Amino acid sequence: MSEQKPSLTYRDAGVDIDAGNDLVNRIRDTAARTRRPEVLGGLGGFGAMVSIPAGYEEPVLVSGTDGVGTKLRLALNLNKHD
Repeated sequence: MSEQKPSLTYRDAGVDIDAGNDLVNRIRDTAARTRRPEVLGGLGGFGAMVSIPAGYEEPVLVSGTDGVGTKLRLALNLNKHD
């Protein structure tokens, strides 16, 4: 008899994708009012791209965010929860 493997879905990890999409839809107009010409992407991704023209040859700044899962895994592995 084979052992059943645990499910590896976002929902099983506690992530509600529909709730995330609903949030993006609710803040879309507010976020759009903060947009600057340097911003290259749109709302809803896990990072942002911003051009930095002064003194550089076509640079692009990419800023990213990460969910709590990676941080929690590191905290558990390192037994460090401060």
